[in-house]
Amino acid sequence: MSPTLALASELIRRPSVTPDDQGCQKLIAEHLTASGFQIEFMPCGEVTNLWARRGDAAPLLCFAGHTDVVPTGPLAQWISDPFVPTIRDGLLFGRGAADMKGSIAAMITAAETFVAAQPDHRGSLAFLITSDEEGPSIDGTVKVVERLMQRGERIDYALVGEPSSREQLGDTIKNGRRGSLTGTLKIHGKQGHVAYPHLALNPFHASASALAALCAEVWDHGNEHFPPTSLQIANLHMGTGADNVIPGHLEAQFNLRFSTEQTPERIQARVAEILDAGGFRYDLRWRLSGHPFLTPAGELVDAARAAIHAVTGVETQLSTSGGTSDGRFIAPTGAQVVELGPLNATIHQIDECVGVAELDQLAEIYQGVMQRLLTQS
Repeated sequence: MSPTLALASELIRRPSVTPDDQGCQKLIAEHLTASGFQIEFMPCGEVTNLWARRGDAAPLLCFAGHTDVVPTGPLAQWISDPFVPTIRDGLLFGRGAADMKGSIAAMITAAETFVAAQPDHRGSLAFLITSDEEGPSIDGTVKVVERLMQRGERIDYALVGEPSSREQLGDTIKNGRRGSLTGTLKIHGKQGHVAYPHLALNPFHASASALAALCAEVWDHGNEHFPPTSLQIANLHMGTGADNVIPGHLEAQFNLRFSTEQTPERIQARVAEILDAGGFRYDLRWRLSGHPFLTPAGELVDAARAAIHAVTGVETQLSTSGGTSDGRFIAPTGAQVVELGPLNATIHQIDECVGVAELDQLAEIYQGVMQRLLTQS
C-alpha cells in the first residue's frame, strides 16, 4: 500500500461529519511535524483549524483543504461502511475519499517527499486545513486568513485540493469561482377565505409577475472567464395546509451565482427595483457567501498545468464553474488561487470513491507544483 493510499484510508476511518474533525488534523499535524513544519491549531467555536508552516521566506505556497465531510445519507444504500475504507476494482470507497481526504493525503505525502529531497527549498510551504468547509464556512478558513492578515503573514500561492477533474485526472482545474448571493424574501398579504377574495390579499397573486420578472432578468452576458449571472429560486412556501384559506404571506429564497461583471450592490439594487414595481409589501434579507475571483494565467496556473502534463500527459482546461470553495476567502488577500484535485463524479454521493492509482498520480502532480515554484531562482 502506498503512503498516500494508507494516509487517505486512515483519514476516511475518522467519521468527521462537519464540523467534527474526529482527530484528522492531529494525524495531519503528526506527519507535518516530522517534516519540519511548525504547527498551530486555531479552533473557533466548534470548528478545528490547522495552520502549519515550514520556512519564513517568500514566496509562500499554501495547500488548503478540509477534513470535514457531508453526512453519509442512508447507510443501507452503501455497498460498504462509508467510514471503513474499502478497495474494489481499483477504487477506494468511503465518505470523503474524493472530497477531500484523498487530496489531503496526496498533499501531505507530496510535501514529505519534496522536503526530503529539497530540505533547503526556497520560500515556504504551508497547510491551511479546516473542518468547516462543508458547513456554514464561518469559523474555518476565513478565520485563519483573518489572523494571518492581522500578523502580516501573506500567502502568495494557494492550491486548494477540491475535486476539480471531470473525466480524467487533471483535465480541469478551477482558476476562479463565481460569487454567491442569497436572498430570503417574505411577501405580505392578508389571510382570508378563498370564497371571499375581495376581503383578503393573496401574496402569490400579488407577487407572481415580480417573481417571474426576477427569473427572466438578464443580469449580464458573462465574459471570457465566467458564464452569465444566474438567478434560481431554491425554496418557495405559502399556505396553511387548508384548501379554503388564502394564506397571509409567501416566503421565497433565491440564489444568484454572479460573475465579475456584477457586484452584490448592483444586484441588490436591481432586485429592489423589480420588487418595488410590484406594489406589494415585502421584507428581504441578503446573505453574501463570497465574491467572484479569478486567477489568470501566471506562475501558479502555469506550474499546475505543467505538473499535470508531466504526470498524465493531459492538456488542462481552466474553469470557473461549480459552486463555491474556501478559495474565495484566500483570493481577496492577493494570493493566486487554483483548485486541483481528483474526479468529482461521486462527491457527496452514496458510494463516494477515488481511484487508487489516481491518488499516487495526484501526489506526483502536487510535488511537481512545489518543484516548479520553490526550486527555481
